[in-house]
Parts: sequence; structure tokens; C-alpha cells
Amino acid sequence: MADAASPALSIVVPVYNGAATVGELVRALRGLDIEGGLEIVLVVDCSPDNSLEVCKGLITEPGAPVTVLSLSRNFGEHNAVMAGLARARGDFVITMDDDLQNPPAEVKRLFEHARDGKFDAVYTYYAEKKHAAWRNLGSRFTNWCADHLIDKPPGLYLSSFRCLSAFVRERIVAGYEGPFPYVDGLVFQVTQNVGRLQVDHLPRSEGRSNYTLRRLVRLWLAMFLNFSVMPLRLATLFGLGFGALGALGAVIVVVEAIVSDKPPQGWASLMVAVLVLAGVQLVLVGLIGEYLGRMFLAVNRKPQYLVREVFHRAAGESAPGIDVELPRPDTRAAGQPHREPSREEPWR
Repeated sequence: MADAASPALSIVVPVYNGAATVGELVRALRGLDIEGGLEIVLVVDCSPDNSLEVCKGLITEPGAPVTVLSLSRNFGEHNAVMAGLARARGDFVITMDDDLQNPPAEVKRLFEHARDGKFDAVYTYYAEKKHAAWRNLGSRFTNWCADHLIDKPPGLYLSSFRCLSAFVRERIVAGYEGPFPYVDGLVFQVTQNVGRLQVDHLPRSEGRSNYTLRRLVRLWLAMFLNFSVMPLRLATLFGLGFGALGALGAVIVVVEAIVSDKPPQGWASLMVAVLVLAGVQLVLVGLIGEYLGRMFLAVNRKPQYLVREVFHRAAGESAPGIDVELPRPDTRAAGQPHREPSREEPWR
């Protein structure tokens, strides 16, 4: 919960293969003049490069405080964002990527737009995205699906560069413990008081996107299956539609048999119909199986994220140092889902 010591703004950055860019990003963020102060939360998602060491080195540099969370394995961007949101303390929190495609100078505009407009959430959009054509096409398809599945305001572009109020942050962190978070779906379950702001989008300065086609499909499935029963309703409509076609075909066959001396023809069309119906049935069974599988993993408490260590600037020392925090197991600081130990249960 926000308190008197909390900054006005928290910035949450999931870090994966970001060693070459995260230092420049943090230094630029520290140079911003944010009324009420800011903090930076870096969530290192078990990056295979030396991102963790780079992030730890940023802690002792002068400027706004930096907290570094080291996750125990790679959980994915939205899981890492949820870990950062659970640690953030600001009246508002901005989530952004570590690749410098969102200029740090836009952070202040985004924060002030959300604060002055009294929005619960503000999403950014771009005049031109500097992504590959297939990524832009996939984004348009995902946004079209979101219009119909997660109660998204029409025309709103879903961007990872977003600003959330403490009200929204606290409720999505406390309200969702499942292993397949989709931050935007959680936001729209809490509020419809959402604004938008156009910002610049720059070409990627280092490396290439960490989002492969497989990761994008997994993210799309999290949105498609976790926050709506619309796919199951579509399955029902498919069943009714094909049932109606089957009834119509049966009537045609009976009429043809009555008025014609020849036996009904159409072996090829019959096989096509059987194959199509079998394919549709298998897809629908797979869809239901995906729902059941996700329920099974959630019931068995598959972790949303697990924090191995937390690093932050040591207090009360003449020379800046780093404090290492080992979160107590079964608490929200260590991971999600969590179980608060009872008072009778000893801690070893």
C-alpha cells in the first residue's frame, strides 16, 4: 500500500537479454524530474546474459533508488511485470521494456497525463511502430481479439508501455494468483477509466526482439483463454451451425431418394463432410482440454513467479553498498501464489 514514504512514481522494467541497454535506460530515467520522486524496479527474468550483474551495478550509482528482483527461472514478460508490480510502492506505476524503443523522455508525459487526467490506467499508442511487419500484423490481430474477449474499450491499443494507478496495481496483484497472467486483461477487470496517449516509438538499438512466434502465441492464448468464456460459446455456436447443416443435408438426401430412381450420390462430399466435422470436433476437444489443463495447473499451485533474491541500496553507509534480501518462502515477496504461514507454524 502507498504511504507517506512512497514515491509518486514507480517504474517496472522486466529485463531479459538487456545487458547492453538497461544501463542507458536507468541513467536516462534517473535524469527525469518527477514531482514526488520515483523508484525503479528491475525484474531480471533469469536472463542468459549478464543482465543481473549489470543491474546490480546500477544500484550503487547516484540518483533514484533501484531495486533488482532476480527470478529463479524464466517465467515470461507478464509474469515478470506482476513480480515488479508486487514490489512497487508508487502512487502510479509505469511498465516499460528494456530495449529503449520507448524513449525515457516520454515517461514524464505519461505519468503527468495519468495523474492530471485522474485515469486509473493510460495506454500509449504510436503513429508508427518500429517492429517487423509480422509483429505489427500480430499486434493488430491481438487487439482485434481483445476488443471481443476482455472488455477492452474499442480502439484502444494495448501497449506494454502503460501507466497504472496504485488502486489498479494493488487489486490486480492481490486478486490474481494464477500461473498465466495477462496484465491487460487484469486491468480491464478492475476499471474502464482508461486513457490513451500518443508517444514516439524508436527502432531497436541493440539485438533483436525476445518475442519469438512461440512466445507470442503463448501470450495470445493467455488472453484468449484466461479472461473470457467466449471461446466455449463459439464452440457451442459451431456445434449448432454444423448440426443445422447436417439436418439440412439429411432432408435433401431423403427428398432425393423419394423423387429419384437412382441411389443418392456424393461419396466424395460425404468424406469431406466427415473430415471437416472430425477436425472441428478435435479442435473443440483441444480447446476444452486447454481450459481444463490451465485449471489443473492453477489448482496445483504452479507458480506465477518465484523471487530468488532482492537487491537494493544499503542504507546508512558512507559508501554506497548493496543489501541482499532473501524473501521468506510462502510470502508474496517470494512469489505467487503464496500461503501466509500460521502464527503457530515456526520459521526455520
